[in-house]
Amino acid sequence: MLPDARPLPRALLITGTVGVGKTSVAAAMGALLANAQIPSAVMDLDWLRQSWPTPTADRFNTGMLLQNLRSVAGNYLDAGATRLVLAGVAESRADRDHYEEAVGIGLSVCRLRVHLPTVHQRLAHRHGDDHDGLRWHLNRSGELDRILDHAEVEDFIIDANDNSITATAMAVLQTAKWL
Repeated sequence: MLPDARPLPRALLITGTVGVGKTSVAAAMGALLANAQIPSAVMDLDWLRQSWPTPTADRFNTGMLLQNLRSVAGNYLDAGATRLVLAGVAESRADRDHYEEAVGIGLSVCRLRVHLPTVHQRLAHRHGDDHDGLRWHLNRSGELDRILDHAEVEDFIIDANDNSITATAMAVLQTAKWL
């Protein structure tokens, strides 16, 4: 009998402040993994938390996110994915542990770093005429950057200031030893 050549499934969370490029880098990682014919799936955690109303005691609807992540990750793994790429925020070790428990496989965390003035430019472009949304995101970007500095939940950091999205995605995959 031949040994199973299928690699052990792994998950990788791309984290960072708002506007740093988590979703774009995760999508590019998915494309690179597909080009390498590595069974994989990409999940934007913000989409898994989207529902209304949000419980008063759960500001970012984390309970819904974790419930959905358990189901969606399980479905992808059952379908044969060996790599799960998550784009989202882990503000604490507890958040990281909850994500790992929800996906049910080993989880590594990569923090993307971009200078805050660049983040602010991206947010201004992204939010256009939504002045209230822009104000909230500008304030949150600095706040979240400080929280992430203190929490140190990442296994490694990738500087995404000067690289293209694809080059950043490749750097993440190579540092994680996925490619």
